[in-house]
Amino acid sequence: MSMPFYVSPEQLMKDRADFARKGIGRGRSVVVLAYAGGIAFATENPSRALHKISEIYDRIAFAAVGKYNEFENLRVAGVRYADLRGYSYDRSDVTARGLANAYAQTLGTVFTTESKPLEVELVVAEVGASPADDQVYRLSYDGSVADEHGFVVMGGQAEQLTTRLRESWREGMELGAVLRLAVATLGTVAPDGSVAAEGSERAIPASGLEVAVLERDRPRRAFRRLHGGLLADLLADGDD
Repeated sequence: MSMPFYVSPEQLMKDRADFARKGIGRGRSVVVLAYAGGIAFATENPSRALHKISEIYDRIAFAAVGKYNEFENLRVAGVRYADLRGYSYDRSDVTARGLANAYAQTLGTVFTTESKPLEVELVVAEVGASPADDQVYRLSYDGSVADEHGFVVMGGQAEQLTTRLRESWREGMELGAVLRLAVATLGTVAPDGSVAAEGSERAIPASGLEVAVLERDRPRRAFRRLHGGLLADLLADGDD
């Protein structure tokens, strides 16, 4: 009689974490930055149908990296959660924190009980009445939640890109300046995944970007996509 194959719980969790990190690392990065008028999201994505940045509710947005089918299922579940809670109670009861907690439970349960973890990393953001009221939560494949401030980078070479942003981002930047910084940061990653030296970033055309914002001053629904001539004008050098 053959002996059953044994793997220690520590090794099993480590293998699952390594598997998830590799899948996420193969995805193109998403950059989320606060600016004077709200929160901006940017990623390199030439598709106009398969979105990595989406609206969840009135003032809440969702961004993801990893396997599309997995994070799309999470996005749909988040929309249903928000709609049900807003209908059952009040629209003001739908918050990014509540949504982040729901996602954390799902990700954590799958990571610990299923044979394969979800290869996704998420950001759930809510724009408030003032910059101090903004909420940005980053969720990892294992269900861990981080309350972020200022900016977040997910996927690809996230650590190196975060270092670049930390040197250049400042509080109260205008939208155009923030988007140019985001695109320059995304351009530091070459198609082969390597990180270019500062000053040799590749240019990414507006047609190859997916960009959206949560605008603080918009009535109720704050989410807006930026594309075409408007995005090209914002990315052009000069004053905002």
